[in-house]
Amino acid sequence: MDIPRNEQRILHLLAQGGRIELEKDDNRRIEKLWCLTRDGWAYPDLTLQIFRSLKRKKAIASSSGGPYRITRRGLQLVRSQPDNR
Repeated sequence: MDIPRNEQRILHLLAQGGRIELEKDDNRRIEKLWCLTRDGWAYPDLTLQIFRSLKRKKAIASSSGGPYRITRRGLQLVRSQPDNR
């Protein structure tokens, strides 16, 4: 399955140890999204549409209410790049 470039960038950050954190309102709806690198820097290009697309493809998942991280399926979808570790 071929996925768009903007989703690839997010998956690369997550594959290198990053995470996606959410902030929800009182009605349990998502207010804000943060894609954080392993160094703690925020990546600004994550949108709700990209987040939902990655979740629908089961490329990311949360466990025990923690931040969203890449899954095995997400690792299969991401294309290798020379800067991946």
